[in-house]
Amino acid sequence: MNILPRAAIVGVGMYLPDRVLSNKDLEAMVETNNDWIVERTGIKERHIAADNQATVDLAMEAANRALTSAGVKPEDLDLIILATATPDRSVPGSSTMIQHLLGANKAAAFDLNTACSGFLYGLSIGSQFIATGKYKYILVIGAETLSRILNWSDRNTCVIFGDGAGATVLAPAVGDEGILAFNLGSDGGGSDLLQVPAGGSRMPASHQSVAEGLHYLQMNGNEIFKLAVRAMIASTDQALSEAGLTLEDIDWVIPHQASIRIINAMIKRLKIDPSRVIITLDYHGNTSAASIPLALAENIERGVIKKGQVIMLTGFGAGLTWGSVILRL
Repeated sequence: MNILPRAAIVGVGMYLPDRVLSNKDLEAMVETNNDWIVERTGIKERHIAADNQATVDLAMEAANRALTSAGVKPEDLDLIILATATPDRSVPGSSTMIQHLLGANKAAAFDLNTACSGFLYGLSIGSQFIATGKYKYILVIGAETLSRILNWSDRNTCVIFGDGAGATVLAPAVGDEGILAFNLGSDGGGSDLLQVPAGGSRMPASHQSVAEGLHYLQMNGNEIFKLAVRAMIASTDQALSEAGLTLEDIDWVIPHQASIRIINAMIKRLKIDPSRVIITLDYHGNTSAASIPLALAENIERGVIKKGQVIMLTGFGAGLTWGSVILRL
């Protein structure tokens, strides 16, 4: 019987812009305060891209570091998947710009927009190309410049989000390493709960749409909270079942860094030991598709996550979309 190869993460990289925006800084910009932000979100600071930086610039930094970590040359890449909700331009996709700048001359490339779940979707898709034997090296990036679509007078959104990029290199697994299972889901019935209303074919840009602030991110936080917790729990249960594992087999859980309230609710419902949950949102903020690869790369580089350990990644985003990936490093 032919056994399909698993995909394994063989390299990681991350990048955060130099500018740090603290809660104290936000107090001077919008009606809010540090205690209110920390209590509701768990966030103390976030990174903001410089005026001359766009999503591709952040993605390139993380991509080059991931390739160096993996010992893989750009020309060896077969595919580049960029998960982002904030591409440099609507057309063409930003992934092809990355392909060109890297010099990954034989690589196919595409953008993927499932918002905060994007990196999990990207890992899952990339793993299938490796499982078929079609591709050997795949670069999966999550990168965002959310600061460009925020209304800085809306305290319900501007205090939450930040900019950054994380990247991983996938290759055929050796031994028992690799992606063990994944689960993906969506429910378009909640698409209005987290959205940028204007700028697409449904509502093209106009003087009115700009004047009404419809090109900024809008969010119904209370509804998102309830749906996010429910979806991530169901998704992790399904992924664990498919992997033939239980939570006791998981060394580290890396949830999407949305808010501390969502993460704590998930911890409570799943009865996970909080010491096994990676949290970086206090100094990263919510970086959407970049949040999970940022947390993964940072903790691998710091030596917190070690070779051979089993990690569960889980997230939820606009769309509505959600997903979970279980892997052995």
